[in-house]
Amino acid sequence: MVSKLPHIGTTIFTVMSKMATDAEAINLSQGFPGFKSDPILLDLVAKFTKEGMNQYSPMQGIPGLRKILAEKTKLTQGYFPDPETEVTIVSGATEALFCAVSAVTRLGDEVIVLEPAYDSYEPAITLNGGIPVYIPLNSGDFSVDWGKVSSAITYKTRAIMVNSPHNPSGYVWTENDVNQLAELVERTGILVISDEVYEHITFDGKPHISLGSHPVLREKTFVCGSFGKTFHVTGWKIGYCIAPKTWSLEFRKIHQYVTFSTVTPIQFALAEYLEVPERYLSIPDFYQKKRDLFSLGLSKTEFEFTPSTGSFFQLVSYRHLSTMADRTLAERMTKELKVACIPISVFYSDKRDDKIIRFCFAKEESELNEALNRLSELHRILE
Repeated sequence: MVSKLPHIGTTIFTVMSKMATDAEAINLSQGFPGFKSDPILLDLVAKFTKEGMNQYSPMQGIPGLRKILAEKTKLTQGYFPDPETEVTIVSGATEALFCAVSAVTRLGDEVIVLEPAYDSYEPAITLNGGIPVYIPLNSGDFSVDWGKVSSAITYKTRAIMVNSPHNPSGYVWTENDVNQLAELVERTGILVISDEVYEHITFDGKPHISLGSHPVLREKTFVCGSFGKTFHVTGWKIGYCIAPKTWSLEFRKIHQYVTFSTVTPIQFALAEYLEVPERYLSIPDFYQKKRDLFSLGLSKTEFEFTPSTGSFFQLVSYRHLSTMADRTLAERMTKELKVACIPISVFYSDKRDDKIIRFCFAKEESELNEALNRLSELHRILE
């Protein structure tokens, strides 16, 4: 057998979560919330299930959810995508990203990827015959070096994949970042695939700027989002893609043969749930409390870090403490300290190891406090 992805193994998130389970460790590795979702939303799902909304939904999503999502976009980002032709409901943001890449990438096309990058980007490009071109983010704050991005664009460049708030670093794009990208797109005509699954998780009053809100970028961008990340229901695998009519048409051609439609009662439940804006407008404050608690606790450990400005991830450096490989440290922390994390080298194509690890702080306060207590013993495994 000849594998289409010979270089791809089991994702690190699966590996570390299994290791955490086997070691009975606190799992701060995989990016899923460790608390319950809103009972109102759960009751709505039960309601629509019992009412018989259990057959296929329309391929592009039920009209009610697409309309309320467009209204939410208008409220939070200032533009109103056409619910009929520009909004598509999909089975998770990973599907949205895959379908967007598939819709635009042809054999030999180059697609720029900013590293460290989420691990689903490269396989989607490769499976569609594309060539990933990796550009490292700036060391320290993980901001974008726009000079490097500009220099990497060739006549083969088809698209660029971007992510804000960024996983794994937590960096949130500024207005300057958005304008720099818009200038590149306007000058070169390349397309943009924007991973915005953490759109509602930003801190210290820092806003999330969706690329769809920029007049130039809106015509060239697939905005991929996640209801699962927003409402603590990642296991439901429900997300969306907002794109211009022409590109939504191409996107839907792929989507209809990947999943066709997305679980129907959950769509009806979300459509009703989103009628109350406070249910998503309150999310930054909810997560800021967790970030602040975790940051305060980390400040009492030996790690070095800058508090995350977005997402529910926190990076920490141990470069000043040890030369141990980040994956080795992650495994030892899981087995010996009973706290699981993710080594950042897995987010780089060349597996560069800057001695940085990632924690997910989307957990109950009691669990975070216990994890911090265990992390205070870091010296035991570094000696």
